[in-house]
Amino acid sequence: MSQVTFTASAADVAASAHIDWVASDATMDERMTEDLIPKGLFLDSDPALETRRIWLVREGQPIETIEGLSDAQRAWITSMGFKATAKRHLAIPGPNGALVGVVLGIGNGASGEPCGPSSLLVGQLAASLPTGCYAFAGQIEAPEAAAVAWGLGAYKFRRYKSNGNHDTGPPGLVLPEGVNRAVVERIVEGVWFGRDLINTPANDLGPQDLEAAARSLAERHGATVKVVEGDELREGFPLIHAVGRGSARPPRLIDFIWGPANAPKVTLVGKGICFDTGGLDIKPANAMLLMKKDMGGAAAALALAHMIMGLKMTVRLRVLIPAAENSVSGNAFRPGDVLKSRSGKTIEIGNTDAEGRLVLADALTLADEEKPDRLFSFATLTGAARVALGPDVPPLYTDDDALAAELMSVGSAIGDPLWRMPFWKGYERNLDSEVADMNNVSDGPFAGSVTAALFLRRFVSNAGTYAHLDIYGWRPAARALGPKGGEPQGARAVFEVLRRAYGTGQAS
Repeated sequence: MSQVTFTASAADVAASAHIDWVASDATMDERMTEDLIPKGLFLDSDPALETRRIWLVREGQPIETIEGLSDAQRAWITSMGFKATAKRHLAIPGPNGALVGVVLGIGNGASGEPCGPSSLLVGQLAASLPTGCYAFAGQIEAPEAAAVAWGLGAYKFRRYKSNGNHDTGPPGLVLPEGVNRAVVERIVEGVWFGRDLINTPANDLGPQDLEAAARSLAERHGATVKVVEGDELREGFPLIHAVGRGSARPPRLIDFIWGPANAPKVTLVGKGICFDTGGLDIKPANAMLLMKKDMGGAAAALALAHMIMGLKMTVRLRVLIPAAENSVSGNAFRPGDVLKSRSGKTIEIGNTDAEGRLVLADALTLADEEKPDRLFSFATLTGAARVALGPDVPPLYTDDDALAAELMSVGSAIGDPLWRMPFWKGYERNLDSEVADMNNVSDGPFAGSVTAALFLRRFVSNAGTYAHLDIYGWRPAARALGPKGGEPQGARAVFEVLRRAYGTGQAS
């Protein structure tokens, strides 16, 4: 990657006045009362605003055809040997040496990461350019996607850095003409919120903290919240109770509802295992290192909920988060135990490390009881999904062919990919138990993600449409759309599908 760094100029200082934000060490529930993204990350067009220009250049495009460059700037680009291959960028100096713009190579125009239009690559500029105000030079393809990418690329998690509060904030982008600021901001806010949740370590994000964050989000949007906690779970949600009872931090079911009762019912269920030791079938140490992210399904559901509520989508939204910690103690559930679910079905525990599907089973049963039009579950459920598709592409399970096609198409277009995998009926036998209605795991090494999805589907019978996303919830390395760390995968793709179906009020 070609890049030239310039010292700050008077223009930098003036531009930074538009960015009034520093990293916060507030708790997640406190963050919900603050702005979720920096002020000045997105700017409206203003002739008085001093901006630096961004040129998106296709591979092979002659330099002389790039409009808005001076002869001296073209000579500079040529002398630096700039090639417009995807992800290469070059800073452009003005006559006094100050930064005036940047050219970004976009390859063939379809080289976005991990997929989608090359305009998604602008996210890497938001992560690398100095503070200031930037604007695209001329019209670009997929302007809304580019603006969202800018916001996603600008994210940093600085809560635990001793110098985090000295961060000057990301560069600001003047939104392209015709792009709705409210839509872009709500999408980016949702993702940042989800990332913050996943990135927060388990010592600061236990079930009670996840509840506080969800409650603050719900209250921010005027949703009604109900929480069932601790031993109160025994009667109605015995699986959630069983999984969480081994921890000193009590489990709970977080339940909030938003929107008019007569609107189409959309329900989101997110796995909220705040830390997973594996239970008595304990994980090896290296497998526990990322288990703070085992609540990534809850983070994705809450990120999506913020987008839906923030843009006043015409739906009746329900969000269910079974929150627990899978710990080792004398009170932990055991291999070989037989547990009764909310549905009445009994489950033999073949492995205590397959706890996510247990808490989801009770939550899905509750969701299904009111016959929602659309039901989505998000969960960091299986390692088998990563073996099959890697960290970037979560498996999608649904019996709805049209929904599957739309989610895959939309996800690929916006850099939030999904790939359909089957509810393969032949593998139902893998869940057989000699002593109970089913086992929570297969006794064989194959089709682990499919088997887990089949287990979940057994608790859904009344929903109009059901889709399950087996997400990783983590970006293993920095990419154009964000740094290494937590990622609420699938939230943006599902939002786009719902947006097409139900529209938004596009709140400010």
